[in-house]
Amino acid sequence: MKLENVPFTVTDWNRVSSVGMRGETGRAVSKELDQGNVRVRLVEYSADYCSDHWCTKGHIVLVLEGDLTIEMEDGRKYDLKGDMSAQVGDTELPHKVHSKNGARAIIFD
Repeated sequence: MKLENVPFTVTDWNRVSSVGMRGETGRAVSKELDQGNVRVRLVEYSADYCSDHWCTKGHIVLVLEGDLTIEMEDGRKYDLKGDMSAQVGDTELPHKVHSKNGARAIIFD
């Protein structure tokens, strides 16, 4: 990841407006900061959340609390808990996120 045109910034996530997103099941609430070629998101997933689409974009996902499962289109699944992260490149298989009990995560892409 090359960070271009990203000035030094301190973010108080309590002051960033949120956007709700419905999943196939459940809901996610995202706070987003776009700078240069980087997007940073603080996302809260409800219990029983399942993404409604396969994503092909690369991400770094850091789970702060709760549980997330990242499912690859080929059927592989990776379970993450608080203080775990996963990285996926733009050229990897499409993937989607599930959360059985809810989670908070920071996502960089």
